[in-house]
Amino acid sequence: MFYKVFTNHYICFTKHIIMGKSSLGEFEELTLTLVGILGDEAYGLAVVNEFKSKMDRDVNLSAVHVTLYRLEDKGLIRSEMRGATASRGGRRKRYFTISNAGIEVLQHLKEQRSKLWNLMPQLKFSIA
Repeated sequence: MFYKVFTNHYICFTKHIIMGKSSLGEFEELTLTLVGILGDEAYGLAVVNEFKSKMDRDVNLSAVHVTLYRLEDKGLIRSEMRGATASRGGRRKRYFTISNAGIEVLQHLKEQRSKLWNLMPQLKFSIA
């Protein structure tokens, strides 16, 4: 199944991505999820702050940027430069949004995890 992404004018091979030819690591999956949560306000530092507030996890801004660009190369997110601000010394900021392919990948991963959790016998977790 092919999907035409009109904003970027390319074809995304979603099934190719989902079938494991382009798998996601844990950090990529979390970053992609946070971009989806942030919506139109996802940029590097905002993702770092969400890792801290939602996951209680300190992450490096450079690692987030590399991951965002990797996800963009895979067609899972899109980016655009937005207006310069005085607080940034006149520099513009790159914002990211999740693509339809990114949403499908996250849905697929969620379904796969749910299947596994449903197969898990009831475990008794004890605090030692």
